[in-house]
Amino acid sequence: MFIVNVEAAIFNEGNKWLVIKRSEKEEHAPGELSLVGGKVDATSGYAVDVLEKTVIREVWEEVGIRLQDQIDYVYSSFFTTHNGVQVVDVVFLCEHASGQATAKSKEEVDEVKWLSSEYILSDVKAPDYVKEHIRRAEKVKETRT
Repeated sequence: MFIVNVEAAIFNEGNKWLVIKRSEKEEHAPGELSLVGGKVDATSGYAVDVLEKTVIREVWEEVGIRLQDQIDYVYSSFFTTHNGVQVVDVVFLCEHASGQATAKSKEEVDEVKWLSSEYILSDVKAPDYVKEHIRRAEKVKETRT
């Protein structure tokens, strides 16, 4: 069995990306730079667009913003956490629609920042997978215009 996780590569009109500093209370990657995201909730019966709905829900719960309607698949990856949990991670490209991003969920988020691609990619503290998310999201974003 594995967990399905989604992440939102969210850009704004200034072409900056919304990143968070994960809470020190988090079990996985505490205190690290990350995109907003979370686990797909189990549901009974039939459900559609569960990945997209999870992205929308997680963004609202963690940082309190709304997204534009268009949500585009970027890529997926697989990893195993330090305690052996296997995770399928799916990244989506999203655009900020409204609201002021704040650390709404203090259990999950210590800080929110809007940063340029250049800053993220050159930040020695940014995990390699976050840099890969941004590189790939930039390519998908280029196809939108």
